[in-house]
Amino acid sequence: MNRRHFLTSAAASTLALASHAAEPARKQRVVIVGSEGGYGHSLDSMWLKVPGTEIVAAADVNPKSLAETQKELNIPEGFTDYHDIAKARPDLVAIGPAMGLHRDMVLAAAASGAKGIYLEKPFCRTLAEADEIIAACEKNGVKLALAHRNRWHPTLPVVARLVKEGLIGRLLELRGRGKEDRRGGMEDLWILGSHVLNLGVTIAGKPLACSAVIMQDGRPVTPADVRREKADFGPMAGNAVHARFDLESGVPFYFDSIQEAGDPKVGFGLQLIGTKGIIDIRVDQTPLAHLCAGSPFHPGKEPRQWVPISAAGIGVPEPIPDIGRQVMSHATGALDLIASIQENRQPLCSAADGRLTVEMITAVLASHVSKGASVGFPLSITGNPLDNWS
Repeated sequence: MNRRHFLTSAAASTLALASHAAEPARKQRVVIVGSEGGYGHSLDSMWLKVPGTEIVAAADVNPKSLAETQKELNIPEGFTDYHDIAKARPDLVAIGPAMGLHRDMVLAAAASGAKGIYLEKPFCRTLAEADEIIAACEKNGVKLALAHRNRWHPTLPVVARLVKEGLIGRLLELRGRGKEDRRGGMEDLWILGSHVLNLGVTIAGKPLACSAVIMQDGRPVTPADVRREKADFGPMAGNAVHARFDLESGVPFYFDSIQEAGDPKVGFGLQLIGTKGIIDIRVDQTPLAHLCAGSPFHPGKEPRQWVPISAAGIGVPEPIPDIGRQVMSHATGALDLIASIQENRQPLCSAADGRLTVEMITAVLASHVSKGASVGFPLSITGNPLDNWS
């Protein structure tokens, strides 16, 4: 997606939610797909906040948790096999389980007659799975939106514009980190770093190359460290990761995660570092972004101020009431998905965006397996580089 579409689409979806436009004559029929009572980050109840939609069915292999979900959300129909969701005649399908099930569930949803899929992140485990998902959506005329909900935040296009206008001078680098809790390292990169990677390339352009090292307790990961017990991720290794992406804009993008090194109250975000200041983006926080003006390399005599950036600009009060809740509830993403179907365009955060994030994470693994060598995009490998590493 080009940056002009990014700016206009984000603004349009936010304005649609804020104005609560008149609902269509027929509500969009939503089917929610979960597993053992899990629906990701509220991808089941989110539809209660989206005007013009109604949840008509749920799917869950566990009959007990399925019945509980139906009762809680007053859903009339339920399926223990998600392949049966076509019987509910869905317009939209929301898929919430972990990414190990995403490929199979998306293929079923794409064949169900639905025209839109709202999918929990991360996208999927490999580029091969990503290509299958994209092909199925294209074959069936389905739009897929990936639940990187901060992509729909109205402050993000403001940040992109300020950077383009030179507010922080020449952009020197991007620095992102995960939550760095017990999941620090590759698991953090998959689960939370996917948000950060998605935001970084949205602002500064696609990657051209990646070099990375993955560590386990301070030493480089070896084949003996690879774990295969977590099917949701595929082969995994490492409790620390240090990666560099060279972007098409000429700006390097660094991502780091070290187990138990972070503070969940201040970590998990992205910093845009320029010659005249820093813009700090904190994922899932309100305000989303802050500006610290002045050269980051020149110690000043006075304390520096971090000034909030709202949808209206620097230091301006947020004009959209309760915007944090609107974005975090996924309502803005759902409205953009519906609009993308009506306008025959891709959602703001699409399957192609999800594939790029998977490619970036795969590149981290590929670089480490190649002893830290730089690997170029597009990648030739479509599986997990740890699969046959020896």
